[in-house]
Amino acid sequence: MGSDATTQLKMNPELRENLVEVSQWLQTRVLGQERLIDRLLIALLIGGHLLVEGVPGLAKTRAIKELANAVEGDFHRIQFTPDLLPSDITGSEVFRPEDATFTFQQGPIFHNLLLADEINRAPAKVQSALLEAMGEHQVSVGRHTFQLPELFLVMATQNPIEQEGTYPLPEAQLDRFLMHVNVDYPAAADEHRILALVRGEFMHRELPEPPAVLKQDTIFALRHEILGLYTSPAVEEYMVQLVVATRESSRYGGELEHWIEYGASPRGTIALDQCSRAHAWLRGSDFVTPEDVQAIAHDALRHRIIVSFEAEAAGIHPDRIIDELMERVPAP
Repeated sequence: MGSDATTQLKMNPELRENLVEVSQWLQTRVLGQERLIDRLLIALLIGGHLLVEGVPGLAKTRAIKELANAVEGDFHRIQFTPDLLPSDITGSEVFRPEDATFTFQQGPIFHNLLLADEINRAPAKVQSALLEAMGEHQVSVGRHTFQLPELFLVMATQNPIEQEGTYPLPEAQLDRFLMHVNVDYPAAADEHRILALVRGEFMHRELPEPPAVLKQDTIFALRHEILGLYTSPAVEEYMVQLVVATRESSRYGGELEHWIEYGASPRGTIALDQCSRAHAWLRGSDFVTPEDVQAIAHDALRHRIIVSFEAEAAGIHPDRIIDELMERVPAP
């Protein structure tokens, strides 16, 4: 089992070493958010985008900024506000009076790593401009189309507390995110370490140096290796049945039939497959197990399940629905 993948891992041990060094260094720079770091690395390895939700002050911005320090490429942060225009994201054509021509001035979206901070504060036109670029990997302005960098990762954040003056992302646009990650408070022990880290930064004490920069060619080689990781037919069937169960919940009895309005699209199956491969690779395995699928299922599916009005009124969260589905869909 997994002989081809094992051969690939042995052929490129330096690839794994490079990423392990980056992961370990990030753990020293972003404390108490191991899950967020893990999901960021998965998105980097797969070439997807993250929607991160959590209250302010949980190191969401810090996480992607520190990742940018360890990756070859440039980083930009956009603070989304209600008065933002699509051209503020994509760029626009600028008139040159000296020769009476228009030239395209690239917007901040033309960076390798992009933080879309509080994306739900921007109006629908701005959100759709960003999400179109995420899906199509290009920007169209006037008659011209401009390709985005091959390495292109968007981490969008949402603040779950403030709802006034916000524009919730439509379900069709949420589906374009590889994962929807919920970020929680760090543990008390991590909070002590955070204080020590901040004091050290303030006092300019000696801090761990970033590892050797992760080259873009290395990232693309890792993507190829991970997509070649072995997944047995039984595990693949398990992933498909989990997603199908979100659409045909009546087959599994109980309250599930009344909790789900619409199930996950095929993008959910693709996300489960790709993310579980990356999760298996990060833990040092050369094949995907049902445990890898279960570990990633909530982040890959929670934004793709639309709960019914009845479930919403009863306070049923998509995470509970996914828990129920994993209990009832038999794992191989």
